[in-house]
Amino acid sequence: VQLQASGGGLVQAGGSLRLSCAAVGDNLRNYHMGWFHQAPGEEREFIAAYSRNGSGGTKYYADSAKGRFTISRDLAKAETYLQMNSLEPEDTAIYYCGASRAALSWIGRAGGYAYWGRGTQVTVSS
Repeated sequence: VQLQASGGGLVQAGGSLRLSCAAVGDNLRNYHMGWFHQAPGEEREFIAAYSRNGSGGTKYYADSAKGRFTISRDLAKAETYLQMNSLEPEDTAIYYCGASRAALSWIGRAGGYAYWGRGTQVTVSS
């Protein structure tokens, strides 16, 4: 499966952005779909994921994302979304979408994702 993320940009603190991840080449329902971000010099960090249908189609969030970010998907369009509200300067990073066929226990770990999009830059100004 090939992934392409879009929707990043520059926004003021408190603002919102909606990221999209388009998947091509396989059925989205067969994959856990995750969003991660990576700031310069840091590791890729989990934000949110949507488990594949066979694992319940359940949403998972990092503590930092709960209450501010929402993951969703449109199987017909083969797209996954990350709605980000109340953005903070600390959210500034490159955001990546990933697809995984690993066990559910890997859903929050970057090492469990075999497929990645190119990333989209999100910059939040104070």
